Amino acid sequence: MSAPLHAVILAAGEGTRLGGAVPKVVTPLWGRPSAAYTLLAARSLDPARVIVVAGKRREFLDEALAPYGVSNEDIVQQDPARGTGDAVLTARSALAGRTGHLVVLYGDCPLVTPELLETLVAEHRSHAAVITLLTVSLADPTGYGRIVRDDGGLVAEIVEQADASATVREIDEVNTGVWVIDMPWAFEQLAQLGTDNAQGEVYLTDLAARARAEGLSVAAVRWHDPTDVVGFNTQAELGVVRRVLRQRILEGHAAAGVEIVDPDTTFIDAEVEIEPGARILPCTMIEGQTRIASGCEVGPFSHVRTGTVMEAGSAIGNFTETKKTTLGAGAKAKHLTYLGDAVVGPKSNIGAGTITANYDGTHKHATTIGAGVFVGSGTVIVAPAQIDDGATTGAGAILTGNSHVGPGEVWVGVPAKPLHKPEPSA
Repeated sequence: MSAPLHAVILAAGEGTRLGGAVPKVVTPLWGRPSAAYTLLAARSLDPARVIVVAGKRREFLDEALAPYGVSNEDIVQQDPARGTGDAVLTARSALAGRTGHLVVLYGDCPLVTPELLETLVAEHRSHAAVITLLTVSLADPTGYGRIVRDDGGLVAEIVEQADASATVREIDEVNTGVWVIDMPWAFEQLAQLGTDNAQGEVYLTDLAARARAEGLSVAAVRWHDPTDVVGFNTQAELGVVRRVLRQRILEGHAAAGVEIVDPDTTFIDAEVEIEPGARILPCTMIEGQTRIASGCEVGPFSHVRTGTVMEAGSAIGNFTETKKTTLGAGAKAKHLTYLGDAVVGPKSNIGAGTITANYDGTHKHATTIGAGVFVGSGTVIVAPAQIDDGATTGAGAILTGNSHVGPGEVWVGVPAKPLHKPEPSA
């Protein structure tokens, strides 16, 4: 039986070079905080425990990861920050009494994949190593710790950029920081490490030399795609990460049978669910907790916000925005429309220029539109409001708050009132 597996996510970086007001690991990336991508990758290994190491302003991390089931007991705090080795050691108390392997990950490296982690763990177990580290070769390795190998090709040590000689800096194989280490050996060694280096920190990388000095095995996996371990410290680096994540999301939907007409102008958040057979037209943004059924069409130039549900065959078109809105099967809002906090029944048609005025300056209010309703162009519906099955509003109608349009009724005017047809003459 394999030894238990645990994971620690280092998430103490403040991200000062990003210029933002929150720690970099909670930077939103297509509807998820950066650290959530790392967390989900770690969970793909089915570890016994995942520990997150926070730094200053921990409250941001608590809030960002709570929707992903991370509790207060799963987060430990490193303060002051004294390097990667100290960060891993900070997790020791949360893992007290446990044995097995520990996967070390980073909250600002959201591109790491389950495939990569599975390969690394399998390599670690097959070599009976105390450390298995992931390396990549870079055209420009500046800033990374270099992998120094012995004459037999085994990892001898890792030398950080600041401590590297000119010869060592020419090495293009670098440490990614993604490791598997054995506990409690690693914790015991980290507790003994000092800070006698250029940064005055406890280096996790010093464990490699310690292991070799004890005659223990240090394995390494040279990964084929450096993109999978890209992190970010600057806005330019963040832009690279965003582009890669966006492309992966789009490719995932396309592989599942979603038609994305122009991937270059389509933006879809990670939590969005789209069924095969849906069609996404150019210049469209789909955000948050949104669900789109088969046969739906979205776009072009649409903004579909969180909480939108599109049932089979419904459509959202040009310059239409939705938020917390359900469109029933076959319902359409094709032009210049805003639907917020609304329910639109099956086969209803929302005319061009329609607005649900859902906000009174303090609270949001709901609009309910029944089945087979025809909402005329330029209608303003001041919520709360209800339009029953088969009803019609005339072009330019203004439905004031608390209006209730009965089944089959026709309302017109400003403010809108029921249209009464004259009685037929005797």
